Amino acid sequence: MTRHDDDKQRRLDQYRVAPEGELTTDQGVRVDDTDNSLSAGVRGPSLMDDFHLREKITHFDHERIPERVVHARGAGAYGHFQVYRPLTEYTTADFLTDPSARTPVFVRFSTVAGSRGSADTVRDVRGFATKFYTRQGNFDLVGNNMPVFFIQDGIKFPDFVHAVKPEPHNEIPQAASAHDTLWDFVRLQPETTHMMMWLMSDRALPRSYAMMEGFGVHTFRLIDAQGRATLVKFHWKPLLGVHSLDWDETQKIAGKDPDFNRRDLWDSIEAGDFPEYELGLQFVPEDEVLEHGFDLLDPTKLLPEEDVPVVPVGKLVLDRNPDNFFAETEQVAFHIANLVPGIDITDDPLLQARLFSYLDTQLLRLGGPNFPQLPVNQPVAEVRNHHRDGFHQMNVHQGETSYHKNSISGGCPALAGEGAFTHFRERVDGEKIRKRSETFENHYGQATLFWNSMAAWEKDHIVAAFRFELGKVTRKEIREGVVAHLTHVDHDLAVRVAEGIGVEPPKAAAVTNHGRSSPALSQANGRAGTLKARKVAILAADGVDSGDIAAVSEALIDAGATCEVLAAKDGAIRAANGGQVDVTRALPTVASVLYDAVLIPGGDDSVHALTSDGDAVHFVAEAFKHCKAIGALGAGAGLLERAGLPANAEGVVTGTRPAGDFTETLTTAIAAHRHWTRDTASIPA
Repeated sequence: MTRHDDDKQRRLDQYRVAPEGELTTDQGVRVDDTDNSLSAGVRGPSLMDDFHLREKITHFDHERIPERVVHARGAGAYGHFQVYRPLTEYTTADFLTDPSARTPVFVRFSTVAGSRGSADTVRDVRGFATKFYTRQGNFDLVGNNMPVFFIQDGIKFPDFVHAVKPEPHNEIPQAASAHDTLWDFVRLQPETTHMMMWLMSDRALPRSYAMMEGFGVHTFRLIDAQGRATLVKFHWKPLLGVHSLDWDETQKIAGKDPDFNRRDLWDSIEAGDFPEYELGLQFVPEDEVLEHGFDLLDPTKLLPEEDVPVVPVGKLVLDRNPDNFFAETEQVAFHIANLVPGIDITDDPLLQARLFSYLDTQLLRLGGPNFPQLPVNQPVAEVRNHHRDGFHQMNVHQGETSYHKNSISGGCPALAGEGAFTHFRERVDGEKIRKRSETFENHYGQATLFWNSMAAWEKDHIVAAFRFELGKVTRKEIREGVVAHLTHVDHDLAVRVAEGIGVEPPKAAAVTNHGRSSPALSQANGRAGTLKARKVAILAADGVDSGDIAAVSEALIDAGATCEVLAAKDGAIRAANGGQVDVTRALPTVASVLYDAVLIPGGDDSVHALTSDGDAVHFVAEAFKHCKAIGALGAGAGLLERAGLPANAEGVVTGTRPAGDFTETLTTAIAAHRHWTRDTASIPA
């Protein structure tokens, strides 16, 4: 741990309150009874003299603060970032120019549409917000897991959020985009088309936060020591690769474990399987803002990696869970205008509105202007200014002055010289108008690029998503309007969607598909898989071959997976050799959707019991339906047969012995994440 980390830790430690010791009031008065109110006799009225009762109830009545309007449901973690090499040719930002600096960070992941009480696995955009506690001050990279956004101008943000939120007359549906108001907005706003393609893709269903990309969305500027600017796009690339869940699976997870993603983040860090990401940057010369076939200031467009490579520049590691969810994850306050020297904004009209919105939001949500003093928001850089008073002021300012200029305090705090933040110098002029730039007009070209870039199975999932979402829309004219937009993206896409939602398919393509693609956009072309953070369910009963379990689980655990033995009841089961096998969880308390793969060990008695257990049969059939790897040893293949599953299907591994080819082949199958090309149409749900 560096001195930089020590400083941040020390500042946080001064606010930590350990549970050990005697109970007191807020004033430090020790309390001997907190179960009974002070009353006039054992059956008499409670007395106003009971200051402990009044303090306790009053604090409870005021424990809730307004939740975020968007990104209300989240999970967070601390970690650190370290740049690989000095980027001095681009920026003066200290954390990007000093490879010896290990910059502390706090990252908050979130869903956009739902309330704090909604589920993790809904179809939605995910927030990926990073607070860098740099030596020059806090820098907040407030992004999403998709590189584009729904709208081009921030003045439309309230309209979009109102449309995607539950409908106002009945507050339904919660945390879902499959309803009339959102799709009515989409139908009437062609600029949403590209983002809706991403939202209907598997990118909206991440397997975990550790397997999810992050994007800064906007185009920013990096400024070097001579004041020269380079346009930049920020990317977070997960080292585990980018992987998603199945839509049917996500809906079931929402019932079985609505905290699925946040639990995975917490458990992974506690187990030492720290989520890791590379920071990648796309560099574009300032004079090339219009040279890539679109306007780089348009937030509904992405910069294809094949045109401008993403350069890995540093690594982010999340290695510590928060001590208190409310104090840290809920009270962390991100602001896109939290910039440091060497990083500046552009004239992106959505970005410009966000510069106002975030600060304005925190003032209400956190009760006043002093929220930067909350421990999770405090910079490691020293803070000196003339801000005074207000709700929750925690600093005790010394001296007689709180203004600039002054002579009484020797002019302090003094204006900074070298190293101060300076805005990029550029000429700005023009007439006051309300008009969108003509360079923002192409709303369909990149939506087509995204569609063309998808593998066949990804396209199938997108079509199914449009059919599900629009199938929930009650007004036929809205469904027809969306299909009309899709004809401008791809004729085959529009026809396939129309055929599933009861509207007339378009007779001819509105425009010809331009045929261009960006392979980097497809998860099929992503980083090679690993077993790290994978969960494997081992189905077993009395009479199981414990040797099978030991041999295979040892190999899987060595490769980074977690293995859990599931049986009909908790406790232990009898092994075929007379020993016993400890049960991790009772089968009725879990489901296949909570695991990445299934192993069925041998043992005639065990397999016979499993084939007679409806939960076990459903477990393996459902895992197959969701394209997961399944391994069956010896008699274990009987459970596959009982579930009506083909033993020779892609991702299904059978064998008679756990050693050698079986374990190696199963490991490879699990590392592939899913076998999406497997035919599951005839398999029972």
